[in-house]
Amino acid sequence: MTPKFAKIALTAVVLCSALGGLFWYSLQGDLSYYKRVDEVMSSPEQWKGKSLKLHGYVVKGTWGQKKDTLEYQFKVENKGKVVLASYTGVLPDTFKEEAEVVLQGRLTSDSHFAVDPNGVMAKCPSKYEEVPNYNLKTSTSN
Repeated sequence: MTPKFAKIALTAVVLCSALGGLFWYSLQGDLSYYKRVDEVMSSPEQWKGKSLKLHGYVVKGTWGQKKDTLEYQFKVENKGKVVLASYTGVLPDTFKEEAEVVLQGRLTSDSHFAVDPNGVMAKCPSKYEEVPNYNLKTSTSN
């Protein structure tokens, strides 16, 4: 093996190791599962303590705020399965009853979903609904 080849090989190994380590380190903090409420609540023991992004819909009449605080509790459901969630912070303007939400947090030992700070994302259905096609005719000038 020539000294030039050894230097190139050593440089390649160092660069690949550094990039691999950087990639692994960056994924450790943000690794979470994206699941629906029905998937998680079908086998809650499997998901307790794990970082989750939980998708569902706010159950009508279940969300409330603790007086003079930013503490909220509400239920989220999907396909008949329900989980109680708690959140402390400012809720998005689009958060309302029956809103589609994605919550970032963890399922606790008592099957309660503790939402992380800034962990509530509420979707606004009006922005994503398809516009109906009315087959409007345009006038043509001759």
